[in-house]
Amino acid sequence: MDADSLAGGRGNTCRLVVRKKPGPAEIVQFVVGGIEIGQQIVVLAGPTWLKDLARTLSENGLRPQDLIRNRRLVFMTAPDCFARLAKWGDPLQRPALHCNGSIVRWISDWSWAYQNGSNPATILAYQRRIHSCIQDLSAISLCTVHGEKMERSSMLAVLVQHRRAARALAPSA
Repeated sequence: MDADSLAGGRGNTCRLVVRKKPGPAEIVQFVVGGIEIGQQIVVLAGPTWLKDLARTLSENGLRPQDLIRNRRLVFMTAPDCFARLAKWGDPLQRPALHCNGSIVRWISDWSWAYQNGSNPATILAYQRRIHSCIQDLSAISLCTVHGEKMERSSMLAVLVQHRRAARALAPSA
């Protein structure tokens, strides 16, 4: 899969990618593609996944620390970041986003939530909050989850839950 097919040019719709491997390797093209064209990249994930992404970006010749310092790359560590996102309307609490700059690419890895047995209603509330932020930014977004050890019923629940979260905020036709 390539970054352009993930972006899809469909406005602020969000695509769910179920990864077969535990790290960010399957979505790194989406991240690198955005960096290459000057977009800001916001990544919400668990701490281990964020470290893996930084390492993978380094392996691809990028300097994640420099990108973070100049706000081209924003890491939001889940679940701690949700308290900050709850204050989204407060400009003093808002993450370091370039709202008036180029389009933002937002990546949310939900593996941390499904792996630690979070309540499905809690996960759905988190996803709705994130999709609301994405909609506010008119961002290109991608949600992902590591599905290797998930049973088919669990995977279907993830897909349904993601659709509900994304559609809850979609404009009416």
